[in-house]
Amino acid sequence: MKLKSLVLAAAAFAALAGTAGQALAQAKEQFFPLLVYRTGPYAPNGTPWANGKQDYIKLVNAQGGINGVKIAYEECETGYATDKGVECYERLKGRPGVAVFDPQATGITFALTDKVPQDKIPLITLGYGLGASQDGNVFKWNFPLMGSYWTAADILIQHLGKKEGGLDKLKGKKIALVYHDSPFGKEPIPLLQERARLHGFDLSLIPVTAPGVEQKSAWLQVRQQRPDFVLLWGWGVMNSTALKEAVATGYPREKMYGVWWAGAEPDVRDVGANAKGYNALALNTSGTEPKVIQDILKTVHDKGQGTGPRDEVGSVLYTRGVIIQMLTVEAVKRAQERFGKGKVMTGEQVRWGLENLALDQKKLDALGFAGVMRPISTSCQDHMGSSWARVHTWDGAKWGGMSDWYQADEAILKPLVKTTADKYAAEKKLTRRDAADCGA
Repeated sequence: MKLKSLVLAAAAFAALAGTAGQALAQAKEQFFPLLVYRTGPYAPNGTPWANGKQDYIKLVNAQGGINGVKIAYEECETGYATDKGVECYERLKGRPGVAVFDPQATGITFALTDKVPQDKIPLITLGYGLGASQDGNVFKWNFPLMGSYWTAADILIQHLGKKEGGLDKLKGKKIALVYHDSPFGKEPIPLLQERARLHGFDLSLIPVTAPGVEQKSAWLQVRQQRPDFVLLWGWGVMNSTALKEAVATGYPREKMYGVWWAGAEPDVRDVGANAKGYNALALNTSGTEPKVIQDILKTVHDKGQGTGPRDEVGSVLYTRGVIIQMLTVEAVKRAQERFGKGKVMTGEQVRWGLENLALDQKKLDALGFAGVMRPISTSCQDHMGSSWARVHTWDGAKWGGMSDWYQADEAILKPLVKTTADKYAAEKKLTRRDAADCGA
């Protein structure tokens, strides 16, 4: 009986494995799982982001797909909750043609980072996730494209230093970090602590319990401490609530600087003129002038196929969603150059594509992204590809007053990335890749 059971179990396993392999082999569409949050306190920010991603997929499909391969997709609602995000991942990871995930939340990214090496599916975490995952020799499957919370924090300190007449002028200043009490909000702390050590400013940490609708105690601390600057690391309803509390306590909005997830239209719309002077980082431009946005309006929205309202197209977070999906498509396209044009790519193949992105200005212009973002070039070692951002300011009605570009200081960033990545590798018993492994 035992032998018979073993034989039956082995046969069942072989059949299951054969079915999975056959499904992948027969996949005729590249499948993009879309983790979203269109409900709950983060919906005002998560929705335009998700809409931009969907509309870009529709544009690419209307143009013939990725070298003839059409894109299939399915949304899975997470509500920004880590457990639901993991459930979505587990449900969608086995779909034929799946090759990449965008968790759309730092907490979900933390939970999936240990899973994806076994599943061989890369994570795109544009502008969020783990700062140390820039190190591709340890984090082989994580891609914090265009920036992390460490690059964001570094650029903000550079900007404040420039504003004061030099980084040395920050000595003795008080800088408060009002942050979402979650992995997302805690990520910039090590970088800020290092900058505080170097420049002699006083850093105070003021956590806000998620989702951030109650902040009176936090802003009481701000009023008591009277910092020279407040850095706002918020998301969703937390951002507009923070600005309203700043108004109520009399803290000058022009001394407030948000991360790039606290610098979009939903963050200031309800505050309006009272938010005038508030500053935030910008990874990308906004507006309807870029060719890619015009193409979406003509090819998708004018034909009644838009995912959300037309007047949302070109907004800050919508455009960021478009960028994320463009980079995903370009990673698949890059992989096809090596593994076969017109074919559906696997997760391992797309990981190679993500490690070999090379979008210079000429290529960005050809894709319709002129003026939208900086060029990006990744490698085995560097999974970020670009560490530039600007600061824009709310004038009471719209975002404008864009600063010059800043690049995160590699002299500060690289040691922090390597030390943290090495610690992670030691904890997880991982071996660093060397140059010989980079083609794998």
